[in-house]
Amino acid sequence: MGTVTPADPHPAFLADKGGKVFLAGHRGLVGSAIHRRLLSLGFTDVVVRTHAELDLTRQAAVEAFFAAELPRYVVLAAAKVGGIHANSTFPADFIAANLQIQTNVVDAALRCGSVRKLLFLGSSCIYPKFAPQPIPESSLLSGPLEPTNEWYAVAKIAGIKMCQAYRIQHGLDAVSAMPTNLYGPQDNFHPENSHVLPALIRRFHEAKATNAAEVVVWGSGSPLREFLHVDDLTDAVIFLMDQYSGLEHVNVGSGSEVTIKELAELVKEVVGFQGKLVWDSTKPDGTPRKLMDSSKIQGMGWMPKVPLKEGLIETYKWYVENVIAEKNK
Repeated sequence: MGTVTPADPHPAFLADKGGKVFLAGHRGLVGSAIHRRLLSLGFTDVVVRTHAELDLTRQAAVEAFFAAELPRYVVLAAAKVGGIHANSTFPADFIAANLQIQTNVVDAALRCGSVRKLLFLGSSCIYPKFAPQPIPESSLLSGPLEPTNEWYAVAKIAGIKMCQAYRIQHGLDAVSAMPTNLYGPQDNFHPENSHVLPALIRRFHEAKATNAAEVVVWGSGSPLREFLHVDDLTDAVIFLMDQYSGLEHVNVGSGSEVTIKELAELVKEVVGFQGKLVWDSTKPDGTPRKLMDSSKIQGMGWMPKVPLKEGLIETYKWYVENVIAEKNK
């Protein structure tokens, strides 16, 4: 895939910049980055809809949209997402909304007859709680999930299996990408349901702004985590749309790990907080290590480019210029 052959009469994705692309979920961390990249690459017909304009959980609305627009390419970055608290409080919302979005979009993509390629975005939470490290694609469905977000994970697993089933039965060129922990501009910095990296940025910024003496972080700081800048994921999405047409889902990670302690020290430095960093080791650490095995996509020729410190500087700048500037209006 990626070159024109007699068996593949269609041009590759990057050679078809006039083809209509439906980008579902264009306002989130991932979708907004993909939107920027498609436009900068010169794609001239990128179709987006806000939730108010098109509710992807409504089958009739999605089918009518696809019948009217007839997109050639679909990138499914829309999902209902949230932290541990949201997942445990609203399990029905998480499983139902995500199953509906995926089912409606994938099925409408087949029915409308115009879609040549669909890419579904999942999450590393699809893997078992005690998967081998680094986690290969083959770990899927090999053990029990992390109970705190199993509703979301089960929906995402169903999305992968749906893409596979529609490929097997109907020949729909649907592929799935599973990114690791992501960060970057447009991230969620909410005090209650943000992930570890934006939460650290916000806390160190607030401590700096109030001249606090210290910042207390939960745990020992020893767990290892992997982070990928959203622009690197965007490159991977474009790469897979252009080059990959396999049945199996594809992991997308940076391949490099950092301890939570190293991460906190780096964020402290980037933000410019001069106080003390204190670890509350009476609080739980969570999973000791979580690293994706991204050798499959790297073997195809994709590599991440954004170093963690550089990405953090850019993300902090965005936070100050957008989240804080908005708050101070």
